[in-house]
Amino acid sequence: MRSRPTTRSTRLVLAAAVVTVLAATTACGPEDPSETGAAAPSASTSSSTPTEGTEGGESGTAKGEAKASSGERSDSASGDKSGYGQSCGTNDLDFTVTWEAQPISHYLVTAKAKSGITCYLDVNTPSVSFGSGADGVASPVGQGGEDPIKLSGTSVAYAGINVKTTEGEGGKQFENVIIATSEDDPNPAEVELPDAPTVDKPIITNWSTKRDEVIPRIV
Repeated sequence: MRSRPTTRSTRLVLAAAVVTVLAATTACGPEDPSETGAAAPSASTSSSTPTEGTEGGESGTAKGEAKASSGERSDSASGDKSGYGQSCGTNDLDFTVTWEAQPISHYLVTAKAKSGITCYLDVNTPSVSFGSGADGVASPVGQGGEDPIKLSGTSVAYAGINVKTTEGEGGKQFENVIIATSEDDPNPAEVELPDAPTVDKPIITNWSTKRDEVIPRIV
């Protein structure tokens, strides 16, 4: 008759052991997440991805801006002199000299901007001379004049030269005339004359866009 209590006690012992095992298993689960694979994602990994993306984006933008800036500098350094407001240097212009017989004989200087150049004749009177001597420098007579004159494309400016203002046989012959936009221009142009006139106390008018304003007269 004692077999029943013994069996019941054994069952109680076994049940208690199962409960103990289950409790131990439950307690170990949160303490070691690495065994379940929960440790793979981390806070540093998830935050570093946007940080790296932001840095990469800012770097790409900076490189793009640097490239655009470099392109702008390249364009500005290409030698194109089409900007407005620059003064005409002698080497910005092409000059021609022709003989004009009417209404009085004189030489007509025509100045035109070279291709791609826009500039202004800030100095009203050109610097003109024959040879290197002081006696070959043309004196300004103040006729004509527009200040400043814009030269670009087909627009031109004129100036008139009277190579001999004295009577008699005095003077020297020259085949070329030296022209500059100002007295201190470092690159004067030497232009061939249509003939070899005798030069003595020459005179020069101001620049003008009208041919009839540059007929040189002693006043």
